[in-house]
Amino acid sequence: MVNPLSCIVQGQRIYHLARMCYPCGQTLERAGLTRRCRLVDVETSRFTPVPNVAGGAEPNFAHPSELEFARILDFYGLRWDYEPLSFPLRWDGDRATEMLTPDFYLPDLDLYLELTTMKQSLVTQKNRKLRRIRELYPEVNIKLLYRRDFHRLLAKFGFGPLVESDLPGISRVLYSERQIQQRVQELGRTISRDYAGKRPVLIGVQRGMVCFMADVMRQISLPTRMDFMSISRYAGEHGPDIRVTKGLDLGIDGSDVILVEDIVDTGMTLNWLIAHLQSRQPATVEVCALLDKRARRIADVDVKYVGFEAPDEFLVGYGLDYMESYRNLPFVGVLRPVGN
Repeated sequence: MVNPLSCIVQGQRIYHLARMCYPCGQTLERAGLTRRCRLVDVETSRFTPVPNVAGGAEPNFAHPSELEFARILDFYGLRWDYEPLSFPLRWDGDRATEMLTPDFYLPDLDLYLELTTMKQSLVTQKNRKLRRIRELYPEVNIKLLYRRDFHRLLAKFGFGPLVESDLPGISRVLYSERQIQQRVQELGRTISRDYAGKRPVLIGVQRGMVCFMADVMRQISLPTRMDFMSISRYAGEHGPDIRVTKGLDLGIDGSDVILVEDIVDTGMTLNWLIAHLQSRQPATVEVCALLDKRARRIADVDVKYVGFEAPDEFLVGYGLDYMESYRNLPFVGVLRPVGN
């Protein structure tokens, strides 16, 4: 009999080889996924992966939250496959008795995502399965997306539980005005040293970075240039997409660019922005962020200059807002939900 574990390992090799074969990579990628499914299907009828439907049609999502998450991925321009395959976790002889089918695979990031938005009571069980996957398939990159992460993503688009809630006050000050200014001075000195003899271009996106960018720029002891851009979500021909609503006024061809952000969480917006700026042929692109929520990272983006490692909480102040409030606070605080 064919061993399911050896089939998966062999399939992984086929898949990673297929991804290298540009321009036929996407076609071969699907072939690799299909091959893996068929190999394991010989041993157990429980393997029923549902690949992304061709021709732009949406797959049959098991839960509305999966559809909403797919739209968010479309917005960020990230390709995805829905439930591309199942990973066997335990066997009785040659038959798989337990498995996990991740909800999404993001080929651009080589990342599997499992959502926990349906039944929060399953979090412990899913964490156990993820640990098992990492033991059996160490080459597989997989992450659990919690309910709170999903709701915060929805809130960015103007809907979801956080948007409908009334969050009136600050539960505590996370970083005081003095702490922020001390860290900004340190960042300014580091940037000045790293870019000695150069004239970097600081680029801010949207509005949340205004306080941080203005303070950092004043601490850089070099000639600098500054520009801004804005992006928004819109319904494109093939689903949600990103549109640049305010482009750069400066040319950045051959320039050293520093993209200034207020906060980096999932990294998906930042991943898109870096690719967009790199298409303008700058000499370098680095990121300077006031806050970095590593715990919520999906896209593995490099943030060279970080003010503070932030906890996974809803933060406001010093440019960060909730429903256009709290931006003018001189500190960064944690928002207090109603009833707490």
